[in-house]
Amino acid sequence: MNRYAENPLKTRADVVRLARDLIEPLVPCLSGGKARLHLGDSGAVYDAAIAGMEGFSRVLWALVPMLAGNCPEAEEFWPLWREGILHGTDPGHAEYWGDIGDFDQRMVEMAVMGMALNMIPERFYFDLPEAARRNLYRWLNQINLYDMPQNNWLFFRVLVNTGFMRVGLPVDEARLEDDLDNLETHYCADGWYYDKPAQRDYYTLWAFHYYGLVYARFMGERDPERSARFIERARLILPRFAAWFDERGRGLPYGRSLTYRFAQGAFFSACALAGVTGGDGRLPEVSWGQLKGLLLRNLRDWMARPIFDRDGILTIGYGYPNLICAEGYNAPGSPYWAMKVFAVLALPEDHPFWMSEEAPYAPPPALLDVEARQLVTRAGDMVIAYTAGNHAYEHAHEDEKYEKFAYSTAFAFSVVKECGTLRKGAYDSMLALRRPGGLWHTRSGFNSFELTERETRCAWSPMAGVTVQTRIVPLGKWHVRVHTVHADFPVEAAEGAFAVPSEAPGSRACDAVPTAQLAAEDRALAHGPQGSTGIYAVNGYVRGEVVRPEPNTSLMFPRTLIPTLHAEIRPGTTRLACAVWASTCDEAPDSIPEEVLEIAQRCE
Repeated sequence: MNRYAENPLKTRADVVRLARDLIEPLVPCLSGGKARLHLGDSGAVYDAAIAGMEGFSRVLWALVPMLAGNCPEAEEFWPLWREGILHGTDPGHAEYWGDIGDFDQRMVEMAVMGMALNMIPERFYFDLPEAARRNLYRWLNQINLYDMPQNNWLFFRVLVNTGFMRVGLPVDEARLEDDLDNLETHYCADGWYYDKPAQRDYYTLWAFHYYGLVYARFMGERDPERSARFIERARLILPRFAAWFDERGRGLPYGRSLTYRFAQGAFFSACALAGVTGGDGRLPEVSWGQLKGLLLRNLRDWMARPIFDRDGILTIGYGYPNLICAEGYNAPGSPYWAMKVFAVLALPEDHPFWMSEEAPYAPPPALLDVEARQLVTRAGDMVIAYTAGNHAYEHAHEDEKYEKFAYSTAFAFSVVKECGTLRKGAYDSMLALRRPGGLWHTRSGFNSFELTERETRCAWSPMAGVTVQTRIVPLGKWHVRVHTVHADFPVEAAEGAFAVPSEAPGSRACDAVPTAQLAAEDRALAHGPQGSTGIYAVNGYVRGEVVRPEPNTSLMFPRTLIPTLHAEIRPGTTRLACAVWASTCDEAPDSIPEEVLEIAQRCE
């Protein structure tokens, strides 16, 4: 069903073709007045009319750069989207997008129109009839009249107001300056922003940096000092973020909004748009060819995945269609935020980005990223990130998305369906604890944490009366976990390795390569066509089990296996120690190598 996998995605023409091919199946889904897209019937926290407007607007993240880059392929679609803009901003039309209010989702969708005013002012504004120009301004200017979350959303208003400047419309410059100053308070160091209240995730890249680089591209002469800061911060984070991608182009599945999928590469596209390469001098610098490789390898990886429906329309999910992992703000059109990756199409064929030969990028084997609160390692052909101290609020499955012990580009992670059983909980890369017969609890927040270049440490409490101190030491394809558990009452514990697929994606069950399973007193292993993993007891565990979780709990694979160790904890203090192994190409070994065992025993 994936028509896009045949595209080699090597040249600008290939990327233009992909953008065009992604837009084409959306055309029959346009409403009669062309102002909305109906892409499905699942719900979000906003109503269906707003969801339709969202889908319509997110296509513009590709269409606007295509027009700016004089791509002929955009001309077959622009009249349709132009008509939708005319009707959506007209209060007298049946498909008017409506008057907005405080904290309104439509503020999010205004951002791309602000970029359009900057990037293609003739097509997006001056070519409109005079009445339509007034309607467009009145509708967009509502963003200046209402309250919004004090986080990355502030950039939506910034882009709208800079767009007004570009075409000579009235601007509340005091409001603009206040928003920019507020955004400065989100900056940490090393290029990292946090999204209030505390998240450090992809939003730093596909929101703060993306919009900041658009700002720098179009406001460089008017606001050179701030624009230079945005560019310098992007240069600082570029090699750090590049470390999130493995040699095959797979990005690290981590945090919220992963249904935006190939928006993972949008930061690289924005870097090209604003002319950002290089680094901070402490890490290997990123050249034009490496920037191109990072973007295109990630796109090729996504286009090979079953993320589309039979009509070629993006679905909600990550590695396959999956509503379970979604946030409440993920409507059917939401995944098209991924179209932000096409900003690079505004650049002409003779730009250094397109003229450069695609090249690999090799970060160091281990990178301590203090601001991201991650120790990012490379293990064979995958990236594994070990985390401590990053907690999120108000997002579905926030503990699974931010607080697993390890995140892998090859195996992704699983989310909980229900906490009563291990099958429904799908506790990969976690230590789950419960009172006998009760509900399982995992890490959710922390009392303290520490990260060094060699390990992570975290103190946490899964429930009242139980505290845990966890120490994790990465060792290539292995890592060691040591827990000191203090409990006021008896506790059952279950600790999972990674979740591996139990069959090859896209295969029929009878054709799938069998997955080998082994559970013994001191270990649990699983091996299949997409990789293998194992968890091995060093101290404190009583038996191993290969858990077969509920379908669709993994973000990457519909059906998985999770090798798991069990422990029985008595009141008082108990030490648990284990070693975890993972690989995409080798079968899990039968035992722990001596050097890994020695480190595990020493950590105890």
